[in-house]
Amino acid sequence: MAMMIVIYPTPEDAEAFDRHYFGLHVPLAKKIPGLHSYEVSDGAIATPVGNLNVHRIGVLHFDDMAAIGKAFASPEGQAAGADRRLFAPDHSGVQMFLFDTREV
Repeated sequence: MAMMIVIYPTPEDAEAFDRHYFGLHVPLAKKIPGLHSYEVSDGAIATPVGNLNVHRIGVLHFDDMAAIGKAFASPEGQAAGADRRLFAPDHSGVQMFLFDTREV
């Protein structure tokens, strides 16, 4: 299994962000070929040392890293990527982590 974790910093207008994220982005992303599941944070995000400037975390599950590459090369993946840059531009501090997993 492979995962893509996307961490979105707190935007200036959290309500507008969520409206776009859940109304447009999630439906687009759920059409990406090879996506097994899509989870999002719900409620406040904290660490053992306190709250961070993080508004939302998305976790996408795929078969493997090759599947992630293929998924985001597809028209659906390209559309989701372009949409993400509308509500969370690259300079906004959004972070993405892609990795294979193994059970231990």
